[in-house]
Amino acid sequence: MFYLDRAATTPVRREVLEAMWPYLTGVFGNPSSTHGVGDEAARGLAAARKQVAEVLGCRPAEVVFTTGGTEGANTAVKGIALAEPRGRHVVTSAIEHEAVLESCAYLARFHDFDVTVLPVSPDGRVDPAVLRDALRPDTTLVSVAHADNEIGTVQDIPALAAVAHEVGARFHTDAVQSAPWLPVGLDVLGVDALSLSGHKLGAPKGTGVLAVRAGVRVEPLLHGGGQERGRRSGTEDVAGAVAVATALGLVSSGGAGAAGAAGAAGAAGAVSRASAVRDAVLDGVLAAVPGAFVTGSREHRLPGHASFCFPGVNGETVLLELEQRDVVSSSGSACAAGSTEASHVLTALGIPEDVARTALRLTFDAGLQPSDAAVVVRAVADAVETVRALG
Repeated sequence: MFYLDRAATTPVRREVLEAMWPYLTGVFGNPSSTHGVGDEAARGLAAARKQVAEVLGCRPAEVVFTTGGTEGANTAVKGIALAEPRGRHVVTSAIEHEAVLESCAYLARFHDFDVTVLPVSPDGRVDPAVLRDALRPDTTLVSVAHADNEIGTVQDIPALAAVAHEVGARFHTDAVQSAPWLPVGLDVLGVDALSLSGHKLGAPKGTGVLAVRAGVRVEPLLHGGGQERGRRSGTEDVAGAVAVATALGLVSSGGAGAAGAAGAAGAAGAVSRASAVRDAVLDGVLAAVPGAFVTGSREHRLPGHASFCFPGVNGETVLLELEQRDVVSSSGSACAAGSTEASHVLTALGIPEDVARTALRLTFDAGLQPSDAAVVVRAVADAVETVRALG
């Protein structure tokens, strides 16, 4: 079986399970407790925080452990907007994950914020000049994802963040999809806050990280005992923190992708291999399936990400046909699975709704080989041909 839905989730890595195990068994203490059992857990939590900080190029005090990308995005968007005194204007893009878009909508509904939604180019890029025109003296926050989960387009976050900083606005980026592959970090990207999810890296679901630059105020979503330096109350999940730290360390050293500022030769090799296979899949499908077209950018695209539309073909039926051929894939974001609405990401690119419903997304790691790409291309071509024959 080819599991080509890694943008949705990844299996937990053995190294991650082994690192977690002591904190699920013998080292079970509450890290806020002052006795020896708690102290041992606190040391594990501190080590995990330090490991994450090293990969993200920040200080341990700037790391907040969360339950995943959704919580991280909610905390960054709502928390920074409500805590910063500049004004009640936030800016985002039309292709953001629902966690960001709904957080912005919440600010508009309940806190009288103005929300500007930036358009994107036909390949899904945000133009820094368009962002500059949208900024106002009262702009508090800009939130644009580093890479899109549906179309794989990678944004020029350093350029966008620099534009936002010209007027004093804070900048958050959702790095959930880019963290397995690209250098990410507060300084690498020039951002004030960055969120990522553990289960896209080989850690369990329910783990994640929000990195917030020192000096950036954040109103917490969860109030209580003041854990995580007052930014997220609740007893810390030490095993989960160790898991996401271990997974992030593995991808930064080239175990699966290339997160981190110092990805080294192993990470570069993983990116190169996955990019070559990605291009083989993209070119192969375009050659084998009449009428197919690629969604997103070819030049600025995640490794291990190939996405298409097949006009006139029922997309869900294609997915079923592919699974019959041992290729597990998706039509787009798992968070929107089952929805009858066309993807807001694809329609933002100018793709008609009926065509957007024909989407196919294939996402994989560096383990997919060039010979595998040929098999996948044949499976896609056969599946689409079969669906078209059904009328």
